[in-house]
Amino acid sequence: MSADAQLYEEAFTITTLAPQAYDRVSRLIATSTDNTTSLTLDVNSELYPLSPGENITFLLAQTLNLDGTIEDVSKKGWRPSKAGAGAAGEQSLADLWDYVCYGKVYRHEDPGEGMNIKVYISFGGLLCCLDGPYKKLSPLRIDNVYMLLKK
Repeated sequence: MSADAQLYEEAFTITTLAPQAYDRVSRLIATSTDNTTSLTLDVNSELYPLSPGENITFLLAQTLNLDGTIEDVSKKGWRPSKAGAGAAGEQSLADLWDYVCYGKVYRHEDPGEGMNIKVYISFGGLLCCLDGPYKKLSPLRIDNVYMLLKK
């Protein structure tokens, strides 16, 4: 996959897992393995059960195409036409990960270069907040992203 299509990838350890007011949703709080970035993320706990102490890999990408080409989701939607298959039966990035969501980066709290920034993303009501170094999170200035998780 093209490095340009991958906006951010990090390994995290889940420190807290709290049930939310909604059925089948848990909010996880995790810290990157280098202890520089924190992740707060709502997940569908029925589809993707997690536990404190587990390690997960978190990826934000511009596309699910393995060649890195950007598709126009406004015309066909973000889901492949057949489960587990990309266009014309091709494998996609989603086939390599356990949990995939499509969402929108809706806010940045950017105090300035060299400091920590916060990036907020909504995946259809499931929310995400990344808090980390400017250098790591500054590529997250585009509108729509795919979030992928695996254990």
